[in-house]
Amino acid sequence: MRTIKWFAILNLLLAPVGAVAQQTISLEGLWDLSLGDSTRYDDSVVLPGSLLTNGKGDDVTVDTRWTGSLYDSSYYRNPYMEKYRVASNIKLPFFLTPKKHYVGTAWYRRTVYVPDSWEKKRITLFLERPHIETTVFVNGQMMGHRLSLSTPHEYDLTRFIKVGERNEIVVAVYNGIENVGVGQDSHSVTDQTQGNWNGIAGRMELRAQPKSFSIRKVRLQPYPRMATVHLEIDLDSPYASAMEQVVVALRRADQPKEDPQVTEFTAIGGHLSADMAVWGELALWDEFHPNLYQIGIEAGDDYYETTFGLREVTVKDRDIYLNGHPIWLRGTVENCCFPETGYPPTDEESWSKIFSKCREYGLNHMRFHSYCPPEAAFAAADKAGFYLQVEGPTWPNHGVKLRAGQKIDQYLIDESKRIIDAYGHHPSFMMMAAGNEPAGDWVGYCSDWVKEMKQYDPTKIYCGASVGGGWAWDVGSEYHVKGGGRGLDWNRQAPHSDDDYYDQIERPRNYDKVEGGRRDVNNSPIIAHEQGQWCAFPDFKEIPQYTGVYQPRNFEIFRDLLADNGIELQAEKFLKASGKLQTLAYKYEIERNLRTKDYTGFQLLGLNDYSGQGTALVGVLNVHWQEKGYTDAEEWTEFCWPIVPLAKFPKFVYTSADTLRVPVEIYNAMYGDIGPVRKSYFISRGNDVLAGGSLSSDTIHIGKGNDIGTVVFPLDSITKPSKLTLTVMVGRFCTNHWDFWVYPERSSQRLEVSGERLENTTQGLEGASDTSLTSHLSPLTSKLTPLYISDTLDAKALDVLKAGGKVLLTAAGKVRLGSDVVQHYLPVFWNTSWFKMRPPHTTGAYIDSSHPLFRHDFPTDDWSNLNWWELLNRAQVMNLMEFPKDYQPPIQPIDTWHVSRKLGMLVEANVLKGKLLMTTMDISSQLDNRVVARQMRHAILSYMQSDDFQPTLTLDPQVIANLFTKEGPKVDMFTNESPDELKPKIK
Repeated sequence: MRTIKWFAILNLLLAPVGAVAQQTISLEGLWDLSLGDSTRYDDSVVLPGSLLTNGKGDDVTVDTRWTGSLYDSSYYRNPYMEKYRVASNIKLPFFLTPKKHYVGTAWYRRTVYVPDSWEKKRITLFLERPHIETTVFVNGQMMGHRLSLSTPHEYDLTRFIKVGERNEIVVAVYNGIENVGVGQDSHSVTDQTQGNWNGIAGRMELRAQPKSFSIRKVRLQPYPRMATVHLEIDLDSPYASAMEQVVVALRRADQPKEDPQVTEFTAIGGHLSADMAVWGELALWDEFHPNLYQIGIEAGDDYYETTFGLREVTVKDRDIYLNGHPIWLRGTVENCCFPETGYPPTDEESWSKIFSKCREYGLNHMRFHSYCPPEAAFAAADKAGFYLQVEGPTWPNHGVKLRAGQKIDQYLIDESKRIIDAYGHHPSFMMMAAGNEPAGDWVGYCSDWVKEMKQYDPTKIYCGASVGGGWAWDVGSEYHVKGGGRGLDWNRQAPHSDDDYYDQIERPRNYDKVEGGRRDVNNSPIIAHEQGQWCAFPDFKEIPQYTGVYQPRNFEIFRDLLADNGIELQAEKFLKASGKLQTLAYKYEIERNLRTKDYTGFQLLGLNDYSGQGTALVGVLNVHWQEKGYTDAEEWTEFCWPIVPLAKFPKFVYTSADTLRVPVEIYNAMYGDIGPVRKSYFISRGNDVLAGGSLSSDTIHIGKGNDIGTVVFPLDSITKPSKLTLTVMVGRFCTNHWDFWVYPERSSQRLEVSGERLENTTQGLEGASDTSLTSHLSPLTSKLTPLYISDTLDAKALDVLKAGGKVLLTAAGKVRLGSDVVQHYLPVFWNTSWFKMRPPHTTGAYIDSSHPLFRHDFPTDDWSNLNWWELLNRAQVMNLMEFPKDYQPPIQPIDTWHVSRKLGMLVEANVLKGKLLMTTMDISSQLDNRVVARQMRHAILSYMQSDDFQPTLTLDPQVIANLFTKEGPKVDMFTNESPDELKPKIK
């Protein structure tokens, strides 16, 4: 090896990461602009950036032709939306509103001086992230055309560049999607997310390299088991048989730079394919040890440097292994929602902040939904030890199909290889899928895609496509991202935490429908596809955070709906109540995944909100990755972290006659077994500790299902309704907790007072249709003011009210005004606009816990915690549209933000000369088995007989009667389309 090369390579490894031999001229700055098919430069923009960041393009109007799908056309036809269709007040409800919009060709022109020193150099143009197609002209000569959505566009300008002079460079950017054919809702192009922008983001520069033996392409493939790195290097060689010395230097990024490992190779005919041994102790890369190496390559007068990691990802049965250790993925989907610019950031700092926030919330994995991020995301993930699943930039479903003779078939193959060429050396880039939820002959296509990509780069694992539960089983995938094994089964049975998804791992949906049928069980890894999607109410405090090119006009519409319906003052209460329920739903769904043997992990949709497709407020963080105020990382990581205690509750509501028996196990996704560590528990009521003890102190083996014992606690000491909490601790570093409720056990026999039945001592009860009252009242109740109970506002009820009496209407299942609102206990899925008002329509309920009702033996949070399931799930609500605008009921279901009707499940009012309380909670049926309903009934009756029962609202009886007879205004989506109808059909 020549001495000069030794010093050059040493110098290289002392340089900043990413340094290359090229001289560069930045092209950032002011460019002339012309819009349209012909060029007339009458404007200017600053690049890098987009037309939108420069305030250029067409005004947004009701006639704007959007790239993405619109499944709710009510915006265009609903009379309420008319004021938002006016040119001066355009506001879109289904995604963020851009300040401008433009789809077409934009011409960007500038001149640049190229110095004499670049004589006899190879001169290239580097554009990091154009959108979508570019055509480049230099001094009037066309240089070529590129159409990658994922990788830089590079052009060789050598032939027509004039050194020592100013040169005119024109870049024509076209952002129509028809030539790439990726699908109108692909996150790489759609208005739903980043927006279909026109421009160039990231680095823009001219580069000069030596003409002879310059380095054109480098691919690195690590093989740590063999302690080698495979090198594929292409050189610009003027002779097919030329031999050129290539010097490669290698060192750990965290080690001294003065003593790299240096190896010489010989390239023949401009190509080198060789294995380089890695000397010494290997520093492997994973989430716990994000070790990186720097490599420098010198050929002729050119050199190149980058970082990479030594890691090997493999699949064995139902597990993914990294460097011989099983890993479990706790991930989120990154949907390319960046409202400040409309495109993903190209700087490492921005991505480091995102990965840091994900780490803070216990995640170790990110899936990029139908797009590939820029280089900076990979570099940041490498340093953070974060596992990435990259996808081809396509959702080939809505108008696009695979293997249907469309452009996507070849484009996706070419683009996938470009992605691997550009970013494949990054250790964080471990997994790849062709795209999202495809249509057409996608199983056959994706099986072939997996084979081709595996052959092209065997250092990654491949999934044909990320799909929902209804899609076919993709036999060709190495691992599967599939729905089915997700969600909670609480719509028809009471909440519990002793279940799992194992049946969906053994035999996933459609597993038996592959060609020829299958009698065996699945033996490949599955990751839960788009898990969660539980919604919270909009956070209007978020509005000022939108300081860029996309504005939250959808949030302004939702806020207007609240004001028009008299519930604008409830906005923050709705946010926190729905957010607490959302967090609870995520907790129990994540824990169910962690309990499931052989489940490889999950991908949330998502940790942060999704700003499109009807506005999907599915994140506990907003679209800017900021907290909303109802949960934080400390709470979240109790159930989402590498070590999680899991309590297997058979139910969460008990009576004082029960004994609590809850098995406890531990999920361990650390690097290996954890030695003997103290595990303990305690049961508390508020700040009072009622019981506690130790659990098994055995080693916690890596993996799932580490049983550590059973918590047993007799509940006979709990004499009043109580919310208790079980807390389990693993050493000092890991805690998880679960709320549960204990109510008094009551006799099912009718109580008697002074030898007489209660109904005989309470006037008006003989004719009541609700005859089960006397089964569950305390003797005290019979000595208080008489009241009449009915399930409708009948003549007797009116007579009692006229006489100054009290009336309880137990109207469960009887009302019509509100019957169109479908309430489940669990919140809205995704949102009701995208899914055409598919139930449920509510996102929990706000409970006014300060209301005097709840002082009468019914302790409650101010949101619908698990004890409310029995009262709220599939229960009717009342539409309070005819009530005074400022009236807010104490139990208030939270309607979908696309409608925001004022709803209630309990109202009280002065009617005529009496007092009335009406509820649609079922507090009458099967009370021997429905403990919470029984307790609520007792609380209501005790409240109504107390001095606390002082309604402040006065109503005409007709308003109450209308609840039984009227119907609410119809919610019309004005369209027959639905995303469900676009799913591929299983034959």
